[in-house]
Amino acid sequence: MSTKDFVEKDYYKVLGVPKDATEAEIKKAYRKLAREFHPDANKGDASAEARFKEISEANDILGDAKKRKEYDEARALFGNGGFRPGPGGGGGSFNFDLGDLFGGQQPGGAGGGFGGGLGDVFGGLFNRGAGPGPGTRTQPRRGQDIESEVTLSFTEAVDGATVPLRMSSQAPCKACSGTGDKNGTPRVCPTCVGTGQVSRGSGGGFSLTDPCADCKGRGLIAETPCDVCKGSGRARSSRTMQVRIPAGVSNGQRIRLRGKGAPGERGGPAGDLYVVVHVDAHPVFGRKDDNLTVTVPVTFAEAALGADVKVPTLNGPSVTLKLPPGTPNGRTMRARGKGAVRKDGTRGDLLVTVEVAVPTELSDKAREALEMYREATGSEDPRSALFESAKGA
Repeated sequence: MSTKDFVEKDYYKVLGVPKDATEAEIKKAYRKLAREFHPDANKGDASAEARFKEISEANDILGDAKKRKEYDEARALFGNGGFRPGPGGGGGSFNFDLGDLFGGQQPGGAGGGFGGGLGDVFGGLFNRGAGPGPGTRTQPRRGQDIESEVTLSFTEAVDGATVPLRMSSQAPCKACSGTGDKNGTPRVCPTCVGTGQVSRGSGGGFSLTDPCADCKGRGLIAETPCDVCKGSGRARSSRTMQVRIPAGVSNGQRIRLRGKGAPGERGGPAGDLYVVVHVDAHPVFGRKDDNLTVTVPVTFAEAALGADVKVPTLNGPSVTLKLPPGTPNGRTMRARGKGAVRKDGTRGDLLVTVEVAVPTELSDKAREALEMYREATGSEDPRSALFESAKGA
């Protein structure tokens, strides 16, 4: 069955159901008609056998949700199957002929089917093309995607960096200029007629398309295979690229660089390059989303009495934070605009966590001072509220 026949046939009319019929209604109508026109019930009746085939074909399309959707879209595109011959075809209402519409080959002409034009469109839409005609051109093929990895320092990840990446991928063979033939003169594959694809029937007038096994999907066969690529037209190629890693990238992030993958074939676009980023830890700074983090030790006196504390920043001058009197251990303060770079170019903040440093060794004078402090605050019990809460719970 040709593409034209597929679009022109009204399968809803064949089954006697409306276009908005449910799946159950279609199944019921098919079963009723199948019993009525089944060859076993109409032995020797050629018209009943033809009717049964038509009913089965209609059910194969309308009974499958995906096929039905494609069928409806195709018929809607041409006004419910309005393929009408132009001048010379009789009863025409559209000002074109089927030769132009289906790529210059009339139904029933030499070669059969439709070699191009909308024949190719519907061949791709329904996976049921009638096969390539003579002179069919091989199609461009997109290059493969490549994945690579890069390790950055903490600072490079925050500020961005340009790094060299050495990659290996399949590319057109230089020895044969990508033809696969030692003499540079491959011939068109006779099996797929240069398309790189072959069709196989799947029932109901549909066919599935697979890569041609004889030419490995290239559409070309080398008469004298190239010694380097063995006739494939592709060879392993290594190259080094300078890749810009954007500022603010995080550990484990996967970056996509369009068109930086393996080259395509026959003018096809290159694939994409995916770069997985690994970030080394920093001895001082950490990261939380767009913010940087740092822990700053302070003395007990600075936390208790308050103080101005200098804090380092990443690759910049230090900033001074004002600790209020009575700052508790573990409190986090914020230095705005000193964090990682965001996508919009602004910076996050530097989150400074205060850590009260407890001395491990004391001078005699310091010990004496602490003893005096303990005597002065001996009546205070910082754990009293803890025990009261425990009792209440």
